[in-house]
Amino acid sequence: MTDAPTDRLLPLPDDWRRALAVVAHPDDLEYGCAAAIAAWTDAGREVAYVLATRGEAGIDSLEPAHCGPLREREQRAGAAVVGVSVVEFLDHRDGVIEYGTALRRDIVAAIRRHRPELVITLNHRDTWGGTAWNTPDHVAVGRATLDATGDAGNRWIFPDLVEQGLEPWDGVRWVAVAGSPHPTHAVDATPGLDRAVASLLEHRTYLETLTDQDPETYARDFLTGHARAAGERFGGTPAVAFEVFPR
Repeated sequence: MTDAPTDRLLPLPDDWRRALAVVAHPDDLEYGCAAAIAAWTDAGREVAYVLATRGEAGIDSLEPAHCGPLREREQRAGAAVVGVSVVEFLDHRDGVIEYGTALRRDIVAAIRRHRPELVITLNHRDTWGGTAWNTPDHVAVGRATLDATGDAGNRWIFPDLVEQGLEPWDGVRWVAVAGSPHPTHAVDATPGLDRAVASLLEHRTYLETLTDQDPETYARDFLTGHARAAGERFGGTPAVAFEVFPR
């Protein structure tokens, strides 16, 4: 596979059966690529979620001990809307995730457990494009996920995982990065867009602290706007865009 031309997004390959999405926080996938995930599960593909944190530092008016369980429940509900039943949390601390071997090891373990062909993560670059600065958590988890897809196939990296029965998995074929300022590929968002909106709305407690708008209006406008913008480079079809790294 070669990179797409800068003026056109290529269709993301669909000859795979299992995907693993690895992100930092509850709602990262709902903001980024739930419409694509809904279409994939409709087609009978397996998708599992792994989140580095429970989003416990995400709501100023709620102490982390109360916020974390609430956001976990909202995440599980949002995943269910798009056909995802497996949602795991790695229990890194929200807001202060550190890139390093501990994070890479946890993601390697998840890749070996789920044995995906496609790995999905969120933008690992410093910005969302231009001067829109990204958060340290997104950068750390995105970068660690890209690295972990290689680590997962090497038995001599984190050999204790082999001792625990997690054999190497060298079957990841692509890493698809949602929210990247440099997308190369896309997935038709049309079949899953309504469910993507419903999935994001399951994070109602978070949304109500984020905006004074009606949550449904906010969610639909946000997701529809991004899908239309991506569609301008995808033949006019509303789309979810990804930067794809072949492995």
